Amino acid sequence: MTTAGHTLPTRVSYFISQPENASALAANYMGISVNTLYIWRHRRQGPPSFRMGPGGRVMYRRDLLDAWLSEQQQADSRSNQALNPLNKAPQQRERRRAA
Repeated sequence: MTTAGHTLPTRVSYFISQPENASALAANYMGISVNTLYIWRHRRQGPPSFRMGPGGRVMYRRDLLDAWLSEQQQADSRSNQALNPLNKAPQQRERRRAA
């Protein structure tokens, strides 16, 4: 795979070949800090991960990171025009009646 003149390793081997820093690679790939990724994983809010090996190292697959990022983009009203409240017709307020 080539991006902006850089050749990237294959999807799965990129993370599995370097398990000692898979979280750092995943965080760097998404443009967030390792601490943010850790907090998301702890709260079960972030991208899917799994544990591998006797030490239970946390691993990420790039295809799942891409899918998760796409889901987040579609859920954001700035990226998905169907969710943007500015694209909806204004609602008329009911007039208050004098008591």
